[in-house]
Amino acid sequence: MSTTDTTVKSSPANEHGYKSFELGGFKFHRDEFFVHVTWPTGTHLMSVDTFLRALQRDCAWNFFYGTVNFDHVIGTINHYGNVDLFAGKFNDAYRTAELDHLENFPSEQILGTFREMLADWTNAGYDPFASPAETAAPWGVKNGDNTAAITRQRVAATRMVGVKGDEKIRSDESGYPVNRMFADVPQDEPEVHIEPGFESEIAAFNLFAYLSRSDVTWNPSVVSVVKESLYCPTTEEYILPVVHGNDRVEWFIQLSDFISWDVQDRDSGSPRAKVIMKAGDVAAMPADIRHQGYSPKRSMLLVWENNSADLPALIASGKAPTYPINF
Repeated sequence: MSTTDTTVKSSPANEHGYKSFELGGFKFHRDEFFVHVTWPTGTHLMSVDTFLRALQRDCAWNFFYGTVNFDHVIGTINHYGNVDLFAGKFNDAYRTAELDHLENFPSEQILGTFREMLADWTNAGYDPFASPAETAAPWGVKNGDNTAAITRQRVAATRMVGVKGDEKIRSDESGYPVNRMFADVPQDEPEVHIEPGFESEIAAFNLFAYLSRSDVTWNPSVVSVVKESLYCPTTEEYILPVVHGNDRVEWFIQLSDFISWDVQDRDSGSPRAKVIMKAGDVAAMPADIRHQGYSPKRSMLLVWENNSADLPALIASGKAPTYPINF
């Protein structure tokens, strides 16, 4: 089912002070503790903190690559111009009971609804981008908003942090304080001596210092771009708020501390692997899996992405493999 109506459909505030929203056959409303989702064939309940952290990433990432599972039932699939909103599509029990449901929307329509929902349901003091230890709680009746937190823009270099055209990213980032978990990270910058005539081509920066000042978790920035190759480092603490279903291979390089990854089959959710990554470890997440990470201490992770728009179709048709290398 597909719709092209781009109007955000919402209803007046309920007894808890929150608006309710409709998107096609899906309806969303929240109370003090939970988000209630209904669709023509079923219903679902999620803790509001889990829902808002996932919703924040879906909005900030513009639906990211492939599938963003909010949990084992609700999620989105990015088709890069239009987006599927689903319930139970990747859940064997829901499909068997014929409770699953999927609708497709233009990206602008679903993003508009999600942004208004995020803005209305995020209370003052709560930051869905932050570690749970660094934010107030999301519970309770409607209490103000936190527009500054939820409208952060992903940091995205067009060439590389520090080079001509991307100087502002470096200067903006240096204005943030060092995070409490990275107090031991050296802040000295590399000394660069450039031959005359190459001033716009040569640069260097301390990536660890750069990341030590990140005020968000599980939100990859882009620090370098070489054709379709993107280096997207991020800082991770607590739990990845979504279960990411790949439509291309992702490479992970653990820069500090460690992350434990649960890896499942993308479509069925059946377990595939448990991956423990310590500092210096490198792993590839295949294009036919979903994964969720757990970081008990704030850590640094480099995600290496191939940004090619052709990859999903090549992989789906079998013209490109779902894994990066055959040993």
